[in-house]
Amino acid sequence: MKVARFHAPGDIRIEDAPEPVAGPGELKIRVRNCSTCGTDAKIFKFGHHHIVPPRVMGHEIAGEVVDTGARVQVIAAIPCGTCGECRRGRQTVCPNQESMGYHYDGGFAEYMIIPAKVLAVNGVNAIPDGVGYAEASVAEPLACVLNGQTLARVGPGDDVVVMGAGPIGCLHVRLARARGAARVFLVDVNAQRLAMAAELVHPDAAIDDDPVAQVMKLTGGRGADVVITAAAAGAAQEQAVRMTARQGRISFFGGLPKDDPYIALDSNLVHYRELTIVGANGSSPAHNAQALRLVAEGSVPVSDLITHRLPLPRVLDGIDLVSRGTAIKVTIEP
Repeated sequence: MKVARFHAPGDIRIEDAPEPVAGPGELKIRVRNCSTCGTDAKIFKFGHHHIVPPRVMGHEIAGEVVDTGARVQVIAAIPCGTCGECRRGRQTVCPNQESMGYHYDGGFAEYMIIPAKVLAVNGVNAIPDGVGYAEASVAEPLACVLNGQTLARVGPGDDVVVMGAGPIGCLHVRLARARGAARVFLVDVNAQRLAMAAELVHPDAAIDDDPVAQVMKLTGGRGADVVITAAAAGAAQEQAVRMTARQGRISFFGGLPKDDPYIALDSNLVHYRELTIVGANGSSPAHNAQALRLVAEGSVPVSDLITHRLPLPRVLDGIDLVSRGTAIKVTIEP
């Protein structure tokens, strides 16, 4: 079979590999879609401390169980299920968390093995009728978005700002609407990407310049109830604090580069406005199942966000499209 293996930063190879064999408690699937994301682009450029090469990449996975033909979507982040955090229901911050495509070979392959520990935490979801494999693969990033908006308490009547118009930002816009937000504003410094995203998700305003002033103007000087930084930029986080309304919530959804993780924070704004700042780290198996239901119900449409469908030999083209911000969602069809 064909696989896309990471060997070193800047070195992903399309290679031949023997078809894998499932061991006790494991599941073998024929991968039908594995979508790409910004993390794949970062791994390609810089590697990752959890990846010991060579490793088959890909973690937004949907496929067909080889023995039964069942259509399934698979979680990316694997909590251990037994530690203190997991027992408290905090699986997203499990200190023993592992991931598909990092610790285990992922979905940029024709066939793959789902480890027994994924099944042990209910990490394999049946794809509902009417949902395609490509759409099901997008349930994984949507699950992360769902976790972030749950922590930030996005709800009816909120004015929500989403900073970053990539695929995650588009999903945030759509989920915020599904959760009853009154208005959703989309911000990006890349005017071309912003225009492409806005044409798909139709925010109430698309902002590419001076976002603090623009948001304050749009809200009559009050600020936004929720600001979500779906971009790996410290400037976005600093701006978010300045544009949030009294008792508003800020989600630091996108992590910052490891070599530049610090921002300048006006803590008096947090203090006097009674702001809440929350992080967001991936998703739990339950989030994945809920995200798949939202897609199936049509509450959060995703099919039109998939702008490129590429075969496995073109996975590097897909990662390049993601890196340059010239696509919304790119899916690989092995």
